[in-house]
Amino acid sequence: MPFVVFGYGSLIFKPPPHVTDQAPGFLKGYVRRFAQKSHDHRGTPESPGRVVTLVHKEHWDHFSQSDAFPDEDIVWGVAYTIDPAYEAEVRDYLDYREKDGYTMETLDIYGTESDGKEMVLIESAYCYVGRPDNPSFIGSEPLDVLAQKIWRSVGPSGPNKDYLYKLAESIRELSPNSYDSHLFALEGLVRGLDKVPLLKSTNDE
Repeated sequence: MPFVVFGYGSLIFKPPPHVTDQAPGFLKGYVRRFAQKSHDHRGTPESPGRVVTLVHKEHWDHFSQSDAFPDEDIVWGVAYTIDPAYEAEVRDYLDYREKDGYTMETLDIYGTESDGKEMVLIESAYCYVGRPDNPSFIGSEPLDVLAQKIWRSVGPSGPNKDYLYKLAESIRELSPNSYDSHLFALEGLVRGLDKVPLLKSTNDE
């Protein structure tokens, strides 16, 4: 079996090395949420940022009974096929990159045929998931609180908001059908915060 990795977060805009093929696809039964603390990439141990993880829809209902986003949202991402000669190297690279609470799981990746019918694109692709029982899982936060945290956080990989902006842009480019209500609403709030210093400066003048 080829080594296929599904990226639904930073792997979309920063792919793993030694990719021989890639294809957009989506998951069923999961939500993508900024429910994972980032101590090592988009924040610090003292002030962790927020990054996405996958949560099974049934589990997310338990963590957030007031989630305002539609159930019909699906998790779009990219399935990367890795050159077999470099499989061990890429596994080590990903294990280190996703070390802050993520666990490798296998999930089926779906796509759509030309007539719009859904099909299984890849069976048992590998995917890094921050399970709800990992120490970095924070669960549901009010959207305005989450936006403020992302806007202010910075880590070794750069500003947390850049992660959000790149992810939102990448999702829009994947497919005519790719959409994420939670992600796009959060992006709008954080971009609004970007304008606050400018508005203050204009008013002072």
